[in-house]
Amino acid sequence: MVFGYFSAAIGHAYFPSGSEFASLMFALATFGVGFLMRPLGAIFLGAYVDHLGRRKGLLLTFSLMSIGTLTVALVPGYSSIGILAPILVVLGRLCQGFSAGVELGGVSVYLYEMAPPGRRGFYVSWQSASQQVAVVFAAVLGYAMSLLLPPAAIAAWGWRIPLLVGCLIVPFVLVIRRTLQETEAFARRRTHPTPGEIYRSILAHWPIVASGVSMVLMTTVSFYTITAYTPTYGRSILHLTDRDALLVTLCVGLSNFLWLPIMGALSDRIGRRPLLLLFSGLALLTAYPAMSWLVTGATFQHLLAVEMWLSFLYASYNGAMVVHLAEIVPTAVRTTGFSLAYSLATTIGGATPALVTWLIHATGNRAMPGAWLAIAAAIALCGILLGGASARPGEAARHPAA
Repeated sequence: MVFGYFSAAIGHAYFPSGSEFASLMFALATFGVGFLMRPLGAIFLGAYVDHLGRRKGLLLTFSLMSIGTLTVALVPGYSSIGILAPILVVLGRLCQGFSAGVELGGVSVYLYEMAPPGRRGFYVSWQSASQQVAVVFAAVLGYAMSLLLPPAAIAAWGWRIPLLVGCLIVPFVLVIRRTLQETEAFARRRTHPTPGEIYRSILAHWPIVASGVSMVLMTTVSFYTITAYTPTYGRSILHLTDRDALLVTLCVGLSNFLWLPIMGALSDRIGRRPLLLLFSGLALLTAYPAMSWLVTGATFQHLLAVEMWLSFLYASYNGAMVVHLAEIVPTAVRTTGFSLAYSLATTIGGATPALVTWLIHATGNRAMPGAWLAIAAAIALCGILLGGASARPGEAARHPAA
């Protein structure tokens, strides 16, 4: 989140250029390159989790992610060590991406398998809801820094502060994860597939993975549009102040945090498919008109209104989508299959900040984020319609693929 919020400052630190646009694009490309590693992390680390256990996987992935984050936070700028600086930052992002390829899937599967029947949507939704704490916390830090430090200080060294503060959580989370129990669904299986068997099973179930990719695409495009990209969009495209953009992002995080568990619980009562169809359809119909309305009168109030609407669509859709994906992937390869589908979609969705920045620059249309989101919603809608229904509320344990 911090990397996305301070991408302009990071671009100047590691990718100096005579063009502000070029420097920003290099930083956003570095942000996006981490997502290219996620499918590899899903394949290799996912097989590790499905073979050796959910708990061990959670410990391994978080350790790798911590190394990557510390690298980005501590590497000196280009002015100090030259070309080595951007190389090390890219390597840090690659390490982050490799571990993140199975981190989200590992946590979601763990919550799904630990949840009581009939409440899996509510339990799994807290994986996404917990991410919003990061959104809010990073936005609060950024907003406080904008009040306490001049812009020149933030651009020079202040952007490192939130990264270092974020690293303080590393020992705390490692202690928590060491105390976790293995899930009953994994522990009661007498045998666990080898990596080779897992890969063959994933190939055999490629339609499920493809359907999952299409459904997750709307989630990732929406999430990175309304969180990581909002500060850059508000500042560089709409020419609002840093404080206004970060305050909107803070409100987005709070909105997401509110709606995700509500919609996860609602999906337990009425099913996943109705919510998925409704909110992907609403995103398809309203995303571009909402952004077009915003750019005709770019104010703090308009940006807040549009982002609150997009937040509602994202959280309502995602509250049902994550648990739906966990339900349709076979148990023996659940972490690998879930993570592969999610990471492939995130490889595309994570490039959203760089992609829409380029589209705006190429077309001159500042509403292009809405067009890109509408395309993602259309692809998700097709995946839902072609992918079939998931289990009825409370019956996931009896679903043939669960």
